[in-house]
Amino acid sequence: MKKLLLLSLIGFLFSCKKESGENFGKPSAEIAENASLKPEELGKEIFEGKGVCYTCHKSETKTVGPSIKEIAKIYKEKGASISEFLKEKGEPIVDPSQYATMKTNFAVTKNLPEEELKALEAYILSF
Repeated sequence: MKKLLLLSLIGFLFSCKKESGENFGKPSAEIAENASLKPEELGKEIFEGKGVCYTCHKSETKTVGPSIKEIAKIYKEKGASISEFLKEKGEPIVDPSQYATMKTNFAVTKNLPEEELKALEAYILSF
């Protein structure tokens, strides 16, 4: 009986450890705020904030990089993954001539958590 209780307690502790480890280092206000946002909303915040995507990409106009609408259209047509590209694991398919310029931003994007990359992808594909 004692062994069963001890094993149950150990199992419980390990299952709790995973949940608390995912949020380690994040302020609790940020965790609560991100949990209440839709993926597209979180993606927009990242796009306009720490992702610094807005500096090169506008919604309908090509500036330094292609427009968000163009990116969304091509990624939807090809069935490709924006988040894989942002992790530097996918080939450039929208404007390969701008790849060298985009590479400088991989220092930011490939270190984003998977949830944020998926949210950024959802935001871009919403165009």
